[in-house]
Amino acid sequence: MSGGAPAGPRLRADAKRNADQIRQAAIDAFRGRGLTVPLEEVAKAAGVSKATIFNRFGGRIGLIEAVIEEVVAVELRGIIDRTRAIGDPWERFAHYVTAIRDLQYRQPAANDAMLQVYPDAQSLLEICRVAGEINEELIEMSRAAGALRDEFSADDLHALLHDTALALKHGTRPRREDYDRRTTFLLDGIRGR
Repeated sequence: MSGGAPAGPRLRADAKRNADQIRQAAIDAFRGRGLTVPLEEVAKAAGVSKATIFNRFGGRIGLIEAVIEEVVAVELRGIIDRTRAIGDPWERFAHYVTAIRDLQYRQPAANDAMLQVYPDAQSLLEICRVAGEINEELIEMSRAAGALRDEFSADDLHALLHDTALALKHGTRPRREDYDRRTTFLLDGIRGR
């Protein structure tokens, strides 16, 4: 047999087109409004029925699993990689907090991931695990270098970012200038003496 067996069943051209349209509509909707966007709106933007989303992806969790890489994970990994490339412990920590808060402000889906809005979505739990690991790493290194207050812990960082996610998801969205100013206040308050 030449060319080898296909890895799975091949989709008809129209089914593949529908799946691609659903994925793109979900990426656009989730980036702009978070993971809780009604599936009817995703279906309408994709030009398909809601039933097609269930047939293709099994529902919201399957759809999240199919697109979360593009919506949040790639950007989070980029933040982590850029953070680890910074030599100075305080600058590394400040860069990370600033970049994560920027991501939270721009990407409602990042807040949904952080809040574990859909705990059955394994990819969201993986994003939280990766973020928790870098939080621990940064706190340990920054405290050892005296860049952070001794009493500031990874739990404190998690709580600050979690509180930001709650405020952005359920509260009144601040002006960008005010939000960035508060990031500076936050950093000034936890910097080592």
